[in-house]
Amino acid sequence: MNSVNPSFSPKISRRVAGLKPSGLRKFFDIIAEMPEVVSLGIGEPDFDTPAIIRDAGIRALQEGYTHYTSNAGISTLRRALTQHLARRYGVHYDPDTEIVLTVGVSEALYLAMTALLDPGDEVLVPTPCFVSYQPEVVLAGGVAVEVPLRAEDNFQPNVEILAQHLTPRTKAILINYPHNPTGMAAAPEAMEALARFAAAHDLIVISDEIYDRLVYGVEHVCFPALKGARERTILLGGFSKDYAMTGWRLGYAAAPAALLQAMLRIHQYTIMTAPTPAQVAAITALTDPAADEAVEAMRQAYNRRRRLIVDGLRSIGFPTVEPTGAFYAFPDVSGTGIDDETLAWRLLEEEQVAVVPGSAFGAAGKGFVRCSYATSEANIEEALTRIARFVQRLRPVI
Repeated sequence: MNSVNPSFSPKISRRVAGLKPSGLRKFFDIIAEMPEVVSLGIGEPDFDTPAIIRDAGIRALQEGYTHYTSNAGISTLRRALTQHLARRYGVHYDPDTEIVLTVGVSEALYLAMTALLDPGDEVLVPTPCFVSYQPEVVLAGGVAVEVPLRAEDNFQPNVEILAQHLTPRTKAILINYPHNPTGMAAAPEAMEALARFAAAHDLIVISDEIYDRLVYGVEHVCFPALKGARERTILLGGFSKDYAMTGWRLGYAAAPAALLQAMLRIHQYTIMTAPTPAQVAAITALTDPAADEAVEAMRQAYNRRRRLIVDGLRSIGFPTVEPTGAFYAFPDVSGTGIDDETLAWRLLEEEQVAVVPGSAFGAAGKGFVRCSYATSEANIEEALTRIARFVQRLRPVI
């Protein structure tokens, strides 16, 4: 029988030991134990993967597509991806040297940071932002420099504010549009200014565009398609959000060959290949018109929900910048007189409604909460009723 030495203490890496637990995951763990909760917290499509894509994945398994692919991914899929990006956004990549299929966009982000950063290199991270951005910079040995996004700028990057955070160690900027958590699509003029800023200061731009098909009343701005941007951009994308394929774990990175091949070397040693059946299914996602129709049907459903939740939040008294992408609203709750984390906890405990405090996405998110409308209209209406009741109880105080 093995004995345990109570005095033994493993020496964990300082980088890992210093990481904060995810504020997002903390809420999700609690929500999972509360069956009566109406959740506006989950950043995941509530739709199943469209049947035509599921069927392609099932056939792949039945036909024996259960082995490794080439490290970069199935060549047919890489070609389909380059054709897709050229057709939709006018940006061209070589499928043999400038595309790699990854295990979700999370791996693609890891590859980008690890390939780019030397110890102490700085990355400008506009915040609020997805919770893994700063930790991925840190894990690659870099320094994440938070740059606040402002509601008055519609949560678009402001180059004057970015310039205030530049140092000789600044190497890259990490952006995400359509944006999590604010739900804003990219404004062309803001992206063009950012492209000029990056060129002027010789910075790499990592552009996470995982929600590119989910925009409402605007066109998606693909960053590397902007004048002069392609040569210094690593484009990250995937199938999780647009195609409701979160569990398939399939993303990609596209970049000039010198950058992409550096990322591919890391991918070869850490992952080897993305899941084969998922890659086969993704070919259908990109090439079958029925899959495209399914994406459009989901987008239209999200758009109806978007109007419902924004109108409802505003009627409750929460100022909300009109979201134009993804499936999030980001209302300002500072007028309640309680901070965003306290509000989220109390709303969960008192009304069984789950939202995510904005501070979970960085310091600039304080005073806001993220509300996901990737849920049914009935759930949104019920959540709004409960939120209104909660706020009404606060009125004598505020």
